[in-house]
Amino acid sequence: MRMSGAEILIGLLERQDVRMVAGIPGGANLPIYDALGSNGRIRHVLVRHEQAAGFIAQGAARVTGKPAVALATSGPAATNLLTAVADAMLDSVPIVCITGQVPRALIGTDAFQEIDICGMSIPATKHNFLVRSAGELLEVLPRAFHIAASGRPGPVLVDVPRDVQTEEVSFDSWPEPAWPAQPPAFDVTDVERAAELVNAAKRPLLCVGGGVIQSGASRVVVELAQKAGAPLVTTLMALGAVDRDHPLNLGMPGMHGWSSANIAIEECDLFVAIGARFDDRVTGKLDEFCPSAKVLHVDIDASEINKVRCAHAGVAADAAAFVKALLAHIEAGRRPGWLRHVALLKARHGLATPGIEDPRKPYGLIAHVASVAGVDAIITTDVGRHQMWVAQSYPFKKPRAWLTSGGLGTMGFGLPAAIGAALAQPGRPVVCFSGDGSLLMNIQELATAVEEDLNVKIILMNNNSLGLVRQQQSLFYGGRIFQSDFRHKVDFCLVAEGFGMRRIDLETAGDPASALKEVFADEHPWLVHAPISAEEMVYPMVPPGAANSSMIGGEGDVWANL
Repeated sequence: MRMSGAEILIGLLERQDVRMVAGIPGGANLPIYDALGSNGRIRHVLVRHEQAAGFIAQGAARVTGKPAVALATSGPAATNLLTAVADAMLDSVPIVCITGQVPRALIGTDAFQEIDICGMSIPATKHNFLVRSAGELLEVLPRAFHIAASGRPGPVLVDVPRDVQTEEVSFDSWPEPAWPAQPPAFDVTDVERAAELVNAAKRPLLCVGGGVIQSGASRVVVELAQKAGAPLVTTLMALGAVDRDHPLNLGMPGMHGWSSANIAIEECDLFVAIGARFDDRVTGKLDEFCPSAKVLHVDIDASEINKVRCAHAGVAADAAAFVKALLAHIEAGRRPGWLRHVALLKARHGLATPGIEDPRKPYGLIAHVASVAGVDAIITTDVGRHQMWVAQSYPFKKPRAWLTSGGLGTMGFGLPAAIGAALAQPGRPVVCFSGDGSLLMNIQELATAVEEDLNVKIILMNNNSLGLVRQQQSLFYGGRIFQSDFRHKVDFCLVAEGFGMRRIDLETAGDPASALKEVFADEHPWLVHAPISAEEMVYPMVPPGAANSSMIGGEGDVWANL
């Protein structure tokens, strides 16, 4: 066979079962687009900004668990993509980003739209490649998919000079499609040591992290909790791994977590972290996090063990495989007193949801959306108060139905991630909760949602401010509100109309609950404008840098009132 580098690249994507890519063509990747246009079997989604291409790939990868692809040309297009790459790195999302580059002879000459994207992306990727010849693609592209999906998933960048794309080479056969590597092996002594800790504990607590979803360990983790008589908490990245209404689920811990979750962490004598990385938004002041507990840490990434919190036992292993092995060694039917205590904690100090009946209030809006969206809906968010309200209160039942930017906290994530999820799971409704500040970051992708005619509903919780910034200024900066309120009010319904999107304003709707039902009965994209007072706070909240025991609520110090 004789093919150009661009034809080889597209052929390799097809063999990796890639059926959708998102991106924008430009001078340095036009040969790739020419080959893609001749392929006919891979759907291309034309975005309006390269960052959105990366987040569309993320949305697809997060709901399927498989690597997804974004394309960009060189220079500013590649740097635009970099935020989505860094976001994928922190949240362990497998994407492969393919960028065009200036011809090989021009590299290092400051040629038009030249940038060393490989050098820039080193800290934001698992690995990157600068392809030096068309023949290298036969090895590099399968390796990129292998690396992205193996172990702790993450992004890989492949930079392809323009003349490599046009270079023709002969080869005898296609390489085999890449598969993820086998997870790290663990020893029976690791299982026995972990079982000893669990069986000896009087007040064990499981912390379920995003790695539980990545490994498909949700069911066995619930079995472990039930057999061990151990309640559990679910981090931001693990929402949906365990049914929110499960009796042993104490909710989300940390800065905006449930009081019941943070109290249980304070009281436990064994903290079992499974696929969680001791993020600072979970731990608060580290020296005072689970102060009386031993720590058992299970994570597929060995570098996470003892990185933040020293573990009494640490195991680098796939969560599902390790928990399955552990179950056989756990003594059953114990700790009725601890379970009664945590049930009381959940009853007394579960999440307060003021305004839950009113669809014009934050919690009420979320509850009404959940009731009409159905249990199969995929939920994305941007970053801010709306994100925390949804994380606290949305009744997640299933894994891979919750897509949010956790580690990097990227405003502008929600809409393109929702587009990616809808493209990857066309039979499911997708809901994007956003704030006005966040939506403005990638609002141009309304055009993409309309162009693709996707079943995406954007719930815009508009307080005409940078809400979470404003809240911190109100609480911790003497109420000095500076540059977090917008002076100009954007008419988002008019903007949506300009993009050709259906829209409704709940402020003027006579019956907002009925209006939401009508919106969700339609399978076209919609913008739902929901004005929210800037004075609405998201509680509870741990002050930045403080211990979780310093959590405050709307009526003052939560801990003091226990």
